[in-house]
Amino acid sequence: MKRKVLLIYTGGTIGMEKDYETGSLRAFDFGNIFEKMPEMKLMECEVFVHPFAKPLDSSDMGPHEWKIIANYIFENYTKYDGFLILHGTDTMSYTASALSFMLKGLKKPVILTGSQLPIGDLRTDAKENLLTSIYYASLYEKNEAVIQEVSIYFEYKLLRGNRTLKYSAEYFDAYSSPNYPILGQSGVHLNIVKENLYRCNSKDEFHIDLHISEDVLFWRIFPGMKLNHFKEIPKMKVLILQVFGSGTIFSSEKTLQTLQEIRNNGTEIVVVSQCISGGISFGKYENSNIFSKIGAISGKDMTAESAITKAMHLIDNPNYIGSFAENFSRNICGEISD
Repeated sequence: MKRKVLLIYTGGTIGMEKDYETGSLRAFDFGNIFEKMPEMKLMECEVFVHPFAKPLDSSDMGPHEWKIIANYIFENYTKYDGFLILHGTDTMSYTASALSFMLKGLKKPVILTGSQLPIGDLRTDAKENLLTSIYYASLYEKNEAVIQEVSIYFEYKLLRGNRTLKYSAEYFDAYSSPNYPILGQSGVHLNIVKENLYRCNSKDEFHIDLHISEDVLFWRIFPGMKLNHFKEIPKMKVLILQVFGSGTIFSSEKTLQTLQEIRNNGTEIVVVSQCISGGISFGKYENSNIFSKIGAISGKDMTAESAITKAMHLIDNPNYIGSFAENFSRNICGEISD
């Protein structure tokens, strides 16, 4: 029996080709991908293509588009064995993180990929990323999907989606998962590290939770920053502070007073690290104790992309029991190291 993979094309560099008269990149009709890549017809699975009506640059992808993708996967979940989302690289980690929280009880692969060069370029990385992603999306053993989570495949590596970040705009090896090991790596064989794979509760039925709030602000702390600017911004439900190292900030009575006023105004404060690797550890240094005093929430070793989308998903979400702080601190789908 041939496995069926649904390819959802949203846009991005992977779907571009060069207009040799003007030298500019333009989107091609992704419905003709089998003509562009005839080798896809030789694969051991069936690939069905669903392109967005209007391809989007990844900078235009956001909550509205995340819901469209999640809905489309939900509507077609029983028809296909795996799902592949072609996406621009700049915000792919945001989309992968958001989908990981929105797709509940997932027991089939949802893989995102893209490319640094257009599919029509002679030196492109698009073809390998696309073909290998299809293999991973159709990988089954004993009639069970090997991958049962949202992941990103890029330049020979399969990574957990909500653990990734884009760290290079230049190299083919553009994605990193600094705080979680790879799920698999392709070479002569498609390797999977099974002990690193996520599994939801086997009793959970697949469903979607499309709740997303945009009442989140992300702010990077820097030396010499004037915190009184915080008082001039409108009230938001969640403020995510990206601070130094393992959770430090300049220590002064003014800092404590300003952050406490924000908390007293009903805003939750989440703390994540500016370091790519490692995480937040309140109390490790004296200058992190301020966050314990004001009741801030540790983002632990989450990426900024994952912390932002998780906060957006949890704010005033009626499908969760308990407080925002309790739910944010909980490992929902492998986004935090236990």
